[in-house]
Amino acid sequence: MSQLLLLLVVALVAGGIVFGVAALMTGSDPGLADVDPDGHAVPLPGDRPLAEPDLSELRFDTGLRGYRPDQVDAAIERLSYDVGYKQELISVLESEVSALRAGRGADADALRDARQKSSVSSAASVATVPDADADALPEGSDAAEDPASTDSAAG
Repeated sequence: MSQLLLLLVVALVAGGIVFGVAALMTGSDPGLADVDPDGHAVPLPGDRPLAEPDLSELRFDTGLRGYRPDQVDAAIERLSYDVGYKQELISVLESEVSALRAGRGADADALRDARQKSSVSSAASVATVPDADADALPEGSDAAEDPASTDSAAG
């Protein structure tokens, strides 16, 4: 009985290999065809800093083989830029708070001035992030926030 089962398995494997080689040699296998996107993509906003709801609303077009890689790559690049920018801002704010707690008011003022100058230049640089469509940030966005309200929130 076991010899019959082994013979059957070997015959099936050999038949599969012969069929695969024959299909490849004759070119009758068309392969996977490109699929048109389903049009349900919701990209990340390119005209302002990201917020938590932006990530929950993010959607990619799907096809036969999964999500479209170009959309996923653009979203990852945008997310990495925004996370990096926010990490830098956090470290500057922590340095500013440390200087204030240590009684170094001049150092804290210098850090605040540098942060305010960089927020103006970073507002223009968001538009250069891949897949960004706008030329500048709107006035109501987080990066273009009034410096006075930022200082009161940090202190």
